[in-house]
Amino acid sequence: MPLPFDKPAPWSAMIRQLVDVATGRKAADLVVKGARWVNVHSGEVVPDTDIAVSGGRFAYCGPDASHCIGKETQVIEAKGRHIVPGLCDAHMHVESGMVTVTEFCRAVIPHGTTSMFIDPHEIANVLGLPGVRLMHDEAIAMPTNVYVQMPSCVPSAPGLEHAGAELGSEEIAEAMAWPNIIGLGEVMDFPGVAANSNRMVGAVSATMEAGKTVGGHFASPVLDEMFHGYVAGGPADDHEGTRKEDAIARVRQGMKAMLRLGSAWYDVEAQIKAVTEDGIDPRNFILCTDDCHSGTLVNDGHMDRVVRHAIDCGLDPVIAIQMATLNTAEHFGLERELGSVTPGRSADFLLVSDLNKLTIDSVWSRGVKLAEDGAMAVNLPSYAYPASAKGTVNMAGDLAAQDFAISAPDNSATVTARVIGVVENQAPTKALEQILPVRDGLVEGEDGTCQIALVERHHATGKVVNAFVSGFGYDTPCAMASTVAHDSHHMIVVGTSREDMARAANRLREVGGGVTLFADGEEKAMVEMPIAGLMSDEPSSIVAAKAEKLVEAMAACGCNLNNAYMQHSLLALVVIPELRISDVGLVDVRTFEKVDLFL
Repeated sequence: MPLPFDKPAPWSAMIRQLVDVATGRKAADLVVKGARWVNVHSGEVVPDTDIAVSGGRFAYCGPDASHCIGKETQVIEAKGRHIVPGLCDAHMHVESGMVTVTEFCRAVIPHGTTSMFIDPHEIANVLGLPGVRLMHDEAIAMPTNVYVQMPSCVPSAPGLEHAGAELGSEEIAEAMAWPNIIGLGEVMDFPGVAANSNRMVGAVSATMEAGKTVGGHFASPVLDEMFHGYVAGGPADDHEGTRKEDAIARVRQGMKAMLRLGSAWYDVEAQIKAVTEDGIDPRNFILCTDDCHSGTLVNDGHMDRVVRHAIDCGLDPVIAIQMATLNTAEHFGLERELGSVTPGRSADFLLVSDLNKLTIDSVWSRGVKLAEDGAMAVNLPSYAYPASAKGTVNMAGDLAAQDFAISAPDNSATVTARVIGVVENQAPTKALEQILPVRDGLVEGEDGTCQIALVERHHATGKVVNAFVSGFGYDTPCAMASTVAHDSHHMIVVGTSREDMARAANRLREVGGGVTLFADGEEKAMVEMPIAGLMSDEPSSIVAAKAEKLVEAMAACGCNLNNAYMQHSLLALVVIPELRISDVGLVDVRTFEKVDLFL
């Protein structure tokens, strides 16, 4: 019998063993009796079903597994509970959880997630290929299936930002030979794909030649020739849709429409209507999270939360589960390995007492019980990141309030400025224009408009880019700073007090990265993230508690935006419209051009 965390031997190497168990010539390791079998292949719930497991794989699924039971067989009485395939997250970033792969698994396994497809392009933008390898190797050590997509866009928009590293087609081709690489991470440079840039053609070609899946990211709402060129360029899925027509357009072009529900992205409800109202084939729809911070994971859930939400939006429970299991496995060419409770597949399953509410009683992976009643039932192996992954906040020195001062372009009493407009529960922003007052030669925010600054933190250039943002609602002197700033991950500071902006920035330099909030000159909350300035080295429960304190501190400063930290962290993502900030300046993502702060 394999050790608890061993990956099962390949099906091809276990044929005789599985056949012997299925026919009763050999005893199973585990038998689950009397379950309601949620069969995602046939789309039905089959009552009174027994399941037999051997060597971490399903061997028998049928009406009576008595012939598979021996003296050493562990027998579980399902008592009419549903047996459901372990849930899969088709597209996600571990770093958004503020924790390591190990701690992320510790947080999500009790919620039924047994397979994850992670894109570590956050750490890649800070540490390059060595950073990807660190997360790749940690993922292999997990007791669940954690596959890695090689980051495709480091940086995400060449010429419009400068990250801490650069990866090209040669590095991507090298990584395709690593044992746990499943494909290419989201191809965010959609103008580059549509323009046949050598960089993007090389990356996609290297992935295709390796026989692996190319992830997509087409963020524009305009489905014109650029969209068609992007599809022809190779990406096989897309999670950036926000409307029903977005989902339909992707599916009609042969892509998989990935519908996400993250901490701040609520894109399922609008797009699922393509299935519930328009009757589009649900087999081409996949559920995912993209970005979830630790507070969401520990308190609200992970893929179980997404599936419940899809059911609440009117989707049949079996179809919703199909979108979070088999559809994902098929997309990555793993349908013979996971995604269903059927013979030969890895024995990843859930025992569920209420299917409509997806009440998860226990979680099993590779035939081993990992969690029960919402708590881990096993200890996960520890994984320590080396010193080379820390100390990445490279600033030229401490900053002062004057570094965040925005001088007026003339002697007028007011100016018209471009303002980044946050859209609640969505990744896109709005390109706003606002008349702002000038006091003592400096432009000030007002009526809910704050200052935003990007502090270069990779090469100690000392550069600070200042602008304005609307939507956070801060109404007291305060500032929040974060070294998580997708995707180049400089430092982003948002505030109403230049003094507190300087304090927050300097504090993150001191601790080596993370997120902190200052108000009236005092630190109110801090989540230390010393690993690449992106991840904590503390347990997920502790990180979640610190993140909750951060949310409370933001609310005390007047911010009532849902999951405002996630919105904060995406303000530098220069591949999602409409207006963003980078180390180059303000970027209009509708035209992919740098624009002036003042009109």
